[in-house]
Amino acid sequence: MKRRSIVIFTMLLIVTIVLSGCNWWKKSDSNSKEGSNREVVVGLVSEPDSVDIHRTSSTGEANIPLYDTLLKLDNDGNIVPNLITDYEVIGDGKEVIFNLKENAVFHSGKPVNAEAVKLSFERLVASSPFSTNAGEIENIEVLSEHSFKIKWKNQFAPFFINATTPFLAPLDVTVLGADGEGFEKNPSGSGPLKLVEIKRGDSLVYEPYKDFEWTDKGPGFDRVKFRFIPDEETRILEFKKGNVDVLLNVPYQYIEDLEKDSEVTIKRVPGDVLSYLGWNNKLPIFQDVKVRQAIALAIDRDSIIENTLDGEAKAVFGPLPKAAFGYSGKIETMAIDKYTRDTDAAKKLLSEAGWNEKNKDGVVMKDGEEFSVDLWVDDDPANQRAAQVIQNQLMEIGIKITISVKESATIIEQTPKGVHEMLLWSFGWPDADVLNFLLFGKDKSKRLHYENEKIYSILEKGAIEMDQEARLKLYEEAQEMLVEESPFVPLYVKENITAIRNFESFEIHPIDGSIEWTSVKVKE
Repeated sequence: MKRRSIVIFTMLLIVTIVLSGCNWWKKSDSNSKEGSNREVVVGLVSEPDSVDIHRTSSTGEANIPLYDTLLKLDNDGNIVPNLITDYEVIGDGKEVIFNLKENAVFHSGKPVNAEAVKLSFERLVASSPFSTNAGEIENIEVLSEHSFKIKWKNQFAPFFINATTPFLAPLDVTVLGADGEGFEKNPSGSGPLKLVEIKRGDSLVYEPYKDFEWTDKGPGFDRVKFRFIPDEETRILEFKKGNVDVLLNVPYQYIEDLEKDSEVTIKRVPGDVLSYLGWNNKLPIFQDVKVRQAIALAIDRDSIIENTLDGEAKAVFGPLPKAAFGYSGKIETMAIDKYTRDTDAAKKLLSEAGWNEKNKDGVVMKDGEEFSVDLWVDDDPANQRAAQVIQNQLMEIGIKITISVKESATIIEQTPKGVHEMLLWSFGWPDADVLNFLLFGKDKSKRLHYENEKIYSILEKGAIEMDQEARLKLYEEAQEMLVEESPFVPLYVKENITAIRNFESFEIHPIDGSIEWTSVKVKE
């Protein structure tokens, strides 16, 4: 936080008198000043590939606050109203009427009304990589200024929980060009932070939006700068020097040191993002299920967690993290029993799959070709260390791994095209429908490119089944098949660890792990 001495005391006194007794922070779109001592600097690893929620396939702290969601999760994980005040399910659930609150405003100053939401949904459905999160919408009808009706071709049970995520949050399409693009030139959502500056490769700068629903005292800060600092030593140094106030994803080896600093507070929130080892299942080398099972049996999750994450993660063997609807303790136990590390069993499976020769370097071979694949990993140092441990573990069963470090944006762009071989990646979603729209659905497997008609059918039924108990049974059936087929290796869920200093208040949502900006107040 920047500090600046104020010399002219009388001017300060006059301003204080003028502003006292009124909501001064609502008077202007921009309430930060150069050198404001209420600037919050957030240090994080990677910048988003886009702030346009319809043009990105990943979200993070640097683009989430631009948007306000239709529904939200409360601190207990219940779905509660947000921009939508209430809704009415009609008949068999193919039609739902939604009512919006009447005072929401985009950053452009235009109202978040039914017509605006309709136009935003139409753009989402037409062009977003996450369009399936809205379901197969047949049409959207504006009923009144603040009421609209969505009609689906089939029932779509995940819509309500999907509407708690920024991917379905409305954006102001009136700021777009004639071609429907150009959002970054004049971004306009309805979230707590208004984007005022983009420096690609360096930072995003926001200001609190005056018409958001703050407390009576207004926002507790004037400006937020998200700085992108991939190198973890630089990130830690900037935090210790006071140039960063909020350190996201604290490098695990520095946690103990920071906890000793009386001015630093460590915030821990259980994670909901599952890290996994995946591969392009269309490649011939991964076609045999015995090969995929062998890879799963070669992985020692506890070793990865202890050696690269300082123990700050929980091992996961099944296809879903515990926080997601559809998680099954029965499936998790089944996966643990089947894939707890056993290198002898892994070698036996490789041999049965025809990889029964070795070259002078100990790499298994088949028909004169060695088992050698390239593993993509992003620029997060912790993930790179995890990749190195995985590399060593797979070499123990004769699989040679080379590691290629890629920018996150490159991985997001290229993996749907299937140009990768293996990748260390992650996903987080509150509903088991993620198995359908992102991982294993028909023509939807963006990273893993796995094809299985039986699993397609089950996941499609799960998406339209409105009875929650019946949905759970369907997803359990699909996960049982996925454990047997092993098209990827679930690894662990990291704990979200954030270091902060110089705040009177600062809260992180206990379910989705995002900063609650309405709670943030800089220490005077």
